[in-house]
Amino acid sequence: MLISITTKPFLSPRRLLLAPLILSFRPSFIPLKNPILKPLFSKLNFQAPMASSFLAEYAKSSRSACKTCSKTIAANSLRFGVVTKDKQRGFAMTKWHHFQCFSFDSHSVSSVEAIGGFDSLKSDDQEAVKKSLEEHGKVKEAGKDQTIGDKQEETKRKSRARDDLGEKQESPKKLQLSVSEDAKIEIALAASDIKDIYKEATLLPKWKAFHTIIFLEKDDGLQDSSKIAAFDFDGCLANTSVKRTGADAWSLMFPSIPDKLQNLYNDGYKLVIFTNESNIDRWKNARQKAVDSKIGRLNNFIKRVKVPIQVFIACGFDKSGSEDPYRKPKTGMWHVMEKHFNSGISVDMDQSFYVGDAAGRENDHSAADIKFAQDIGLKFYLPEEFFTE
Repeated sequence: MLISITTKPFLSPRRLLLAPLILSFRPSFIPLKNPILKPLFSKLNFQAPMASSFLAEYAKSSRSACKTCSKTIAANSLRFGVVTKDKQRGFAMTKWHHFQCFSFDSHSVSSVEAIGGFDSLKSDDQEAVKKSLEEHGKVKEAGKDQTIGDKQEETKRKSRARDDLGEKQESPKKLQLSVSEDAKIEIALAASDIKDIYKEATLLPKWKAFHTIIFLEKDDGLQDSSKIAAFDFDGCLANTSVKRTGADAWSLMFPSIPDKLQNLYNDGYKLVIFTNESNIDRWKNARQKAVDSKIGRLNNFIKRVKVPIQVFIACGFDKSGSEDPYRKPKTGMWHVMEKHFNSGISVDMDQSFYVGDAAGRENDHSAADIKFAQDIGLKFYLPEEFFTE
């Protein structure tokens, strides 16, 4: 599937908002445990970056998440990183894994000399790494091949290690995202597409609309940054119900939210909310009510937490034969923010992260949030983990 968005530059009251861009998705199946794609807006077709090196170190904090099992990597625990170079944007990105989760086979680690930081590890951890390399056939004794029994034992060892980490996720087969190979959408965006209304529904001050996005571009006091703290809204920051509407029909999901967000803001993070709200498009006869309810809740939330936040609302929904490129798990909202609403500052993917509740668990309504984070290449946290740690 290829989705491309072509825009014409135009000038807003604040600055030049949009420049030519193309959003491309390669047809694939994206399993939960293998976030291999990172879609980009670019004039060229996206080429997946190649791993340039490997790192081993003790986690400096508990803020990173394992790219294999999506669980938090505890501070001071051994973690393995795959460093990739994004040639189009000119910076390196490290994807971290628990040592127990890291696959030496799939990452083709040739020897301990290929692992940066190996000499700084404790002696027992160095021995564990060497043993893993030997078990995976990367380091062999002369004339000695790995047996089938060795492989079976290694499989059991990894299974036990992941159980010890408390991995409780569903089978990745249940969380695959199927993408049609035939789908191709081209959307032209001109200055006339930026409006103060959304399909005849009036927007509150500071809110704008284009295509199927409603956005609050620049809340008072908001500072663009290389560090992005991104969040879902419903079920993550705010407790809401589909049975209730109105600007006041919400409550904080966790009492720690205001302090958490304030601390992130003080640490130089830009706070961004990415939220789906298909009722705005679905409620054709009550669209103004849906718009006022959603924007009203977001405005009141920002007032409650007393922190400036940038907001993007995906109002569309997938129809038969047509997919909305902005609706999560599609990453259109993220790339619009990254390329055109961040003052040209490159995002530090190692420090940035996304928090959402739709993670494909048994009682979750979908896996949209975790797929959104994985397709971008962001660390992912569940709200109950992030706000109660």
